[in-house]
Amino acid sequence: MPADGEIEIKRGLNGVYFDSTKASFIDGEEGKLLYRGYNIHDLAENSTFEEVVYLLIYGKLPNRKELDDITAEIQASRDIPDYIYDIIRMVKDSHPMDVLRTAISALSASDPDAEDLSPEAITRIGLRLTAQAPTIVCAHHRISEGLSPVAPDSTLNHASNFLYMLKGEIPSDDEAKTLDVDFVLHAEHGANASAFAARVAAGTQTDFYSVVVAAISTLKGPSHGGAAESVMNVAIEIGDPENAREFAEKTLGSGGRIMGFGHRVYKTADPRARHLRERSQRLGEQYGDPKWFQILSALDAEMEPYQKRGIWANVDFFAGSIYHLFGIPKNLFISIFALGRIPGWTLQALEQYQNNILIRPLLNYTGEKDLKYIPIDERE
Repeated sequence: MPADGEIEIKRGLNGVYFDSTKASFIDGEEGKLLYRGYNIHDLAENSTFEEVVYLLIYGKLPNRKELDDITAEIQASRDIPDYIYDIIRMVKDSHPMDVLRTAISALSASDPDAEDLSPEAITRIGLRLTAQAPTIVCAHHRISEGLSPVAPDSTLNHASNFLYMLKGEIPSDDEAKTLDVDFVLHAEHGANASAFAARVAAGTQTDFYSVVVAAISTLKGPSHGGAAESVMNVAIEIGDPENAREFAEKTLGSGGRIMGFGHRVYKTADPRARHLRERSQRLGEQYGDPKWFQILSALDAEMEPYQKRGIWANVDFFAGSIYHLFGIPKNLFISIFALGRIPGWTLQALEQYQNNILIRPLLNYTGEKDLKYIPIDERE
């Protein structure tokens, strides 16, 4: 046992490699992100979310038949049992992430393969949860608003179906593509907090539903999945592009932090951010409501001096403005993140199960030692 002075503490496991992966590669200095070897820019510009799901789960880009097959599988798996609707109604006043977590946990009750940890079973469950999670989120939103849930449409792609179930109207192609890109950009991102939680849970050889519940619970935290909601709150508070400078100076001058800037990994521009920036601008112009993009752009300009310190706008910065333009309430923003990330959690769990080791780091004890025990009647 090394002496206390010889122990190097890596708080937050910063810079620690705890395993190997083929899921994604991140170069934080260069601002590079690869899924299974493919650049995120190529995938965001050319692929669909369904293609990326196939890529992550099966390790290669699908051919036409393979894409058609996985699309059909996802489309056919969107319905949820009646008892899940009953549970949603019972907890309808809870936060959407709490409802999603509870509903996914409850789905294990109707799955005879819930305890099967084979790659085939995990893949089936992962694809089914990818399909069912949007149904849960949209059903809860509508029920909480006093509306009837909209049944999934098996003819629509993943992004289109989500917007259809949420609003009851089939979205335009550009609206669907915007959300599709958002799902692609959020699908996988290495050992982030929720993926690490999924790995820790899978390392205990618990069932995959529990793995996803652990990941969702971790994603809910404002230091992980809640940034897009916080950024939109900032934009609303600023109110006008001309107020961005005053807001930035006041916030930073008092030692505060502006949400949506900086990243634990990226020390240059987050490669995902540019795609949402472009989509936010285009959507604002199409809707005749460019104010939110203009406010965020003005705030981004005020933060440019901090780029030399490695603080850039991250993927969450423009995401909230897109969701807001879609008419999606802020409390659903984290849930949308979760919907895109389920395939990545599935892949992380598959890797952990297939080459498993219990994840058990150490803590450096700094408390007192060998204290004399005093009977309760003798204590002061």
